[in-house]
Amino acid sequence: MVKLILATRNEGKLREMRQMLADCPIEVVGLDAYPDVVPAEEDGTTFAENARKKALAVASQTGELALADDSGLCVAALNDRPGVYSARYAGENASDAANNALLLREMAAVADGQRQAAYFCVMALCTPQGECQLFEGRLDGEILRHEVGSGGFGYDPLFRVCGDERSVAQISLEEKNRFSHRARALRQVIEVLKGKFVA
Repeated sequence: MVKLILATRNEGKLREMRQMLADCPIEVVGLDAYPDVVPAEEDGTTFAENARKKALAVASQTGELALADDSGLCVAALNDRPGVYSARYAGENASDAANNALLLREMAAVADGQRQAAYFCVMALCTPQGECQLFEGRLDGEILRHEVGSGGFGYDPLFRVCGDERSVAQISLEEKNRFSHRARALRQVIEVLKGKFVA
């Protein structure tokens, strides 16, 4: 059976990705199974650069197929910030709570109707030989004025999907995995896995 290493230690991402890959005939392994792997420095200026760097670092060190994603929140009123710095918006090793608090402060004066935002995800599927394919997903919505819901992770309590009255933190993982930015990218990955890597 083909082994696929998910190149992340983010428990929220691992949970989402593992569930979506459950029906794919591959062995899905988290990075926690490889404690000696040195992760790539996320110093790229785009989601694609960071995703590729992360997947290549894991694939080359483990000799296995690796999948990495780089994703984040781009807010129109903030010139698409936090963008690639979403996980460390409030500083290195910032908590979700600190990042959300900073976003609320920066959005405080932004009027309703001008709070558009989008979640972006780029996934990189890389072989140990250095071959990589990139896949993109996007989810449009708006930033709420306070946190709503207790599910999800990251900015989910502040992000309302277009056409829905709920925040992403109020949506079940099963439903989220049908339409999220990560789900849209991962569905493309699954098609490639089934067509190229799974007998």
